[in-house]
Amino acid sequence: MLIKNKIQQGVTLIEAMIALLVISVGLLGIASLQITAMSQNTSALNHNKAVWIAYTISDRIRANLPAFAAYDGIDTTGTYLQDCEGTECNNAQMVIADAADWQTMMTALPGGQGIIGSNADGLLISVMWDDDGTQTDPGCDPTDTNDLTCYTLAVAQPLAVGP
Repeated sequence: MLIKNKIQQGVTLIEAMIALLVISVGLLGIASLQITAMSQNTSALNHNKAVWIAYTISDRIRANLPAFAAYDGIDTTGTYLQDCEGTECNNAQMVIADAADWQTMMTALPGGQGIIGSNADGLLISVMWDDDGTQTDPGCDPTDTNDLTCYTLAVAQPLAVGP
C-alpha cells in the first residue's frame, strides 16, 4: 500500500491546478460577456435617444405646418438663437426656436448631430452619433466605418387642404 501512495503523490495538486485553470477561463468568459452586454446596452440606449430626438423634431415640424419647407437645411452644428417659450413667435421664428431646442437635445448623444434635408416626398430627419467612440465623419453610409451611426426618419409633405 505504501508504494501505491508514493506513486500517486502530487496528482491531486495537478487536478486542482487544472480545475483552477478551467474555472479561470470560465470566469474570464463571463467577464467578457458582461462587458459586451454593457456595451450593447449603451448602444441600445443611444439608439433609443436618437429615435426620441428624431420624433420630437418631427412632431414640432407637424405642429408648424405653414413653415414646413423652412425646416429643410437645419444642421445642429450651426448656431440658432431663438426662444419662444416666454414670448410669442411667428412661424419662421418657431423654426429657429425648434432648431435651437433640437440642438440642445443632441447633447444627450455622444458626438450627436442632426440634419434635416429634403427629398421628393418631404423632409428627411437624420440623427447621427458616435456609437463606439471611433467614428468621426458626419454621414450615414453604413459601409463606411468612419461614419457616425445614423437614424433617419422621413416626414411626408402635408397634402394641401382646400376649403
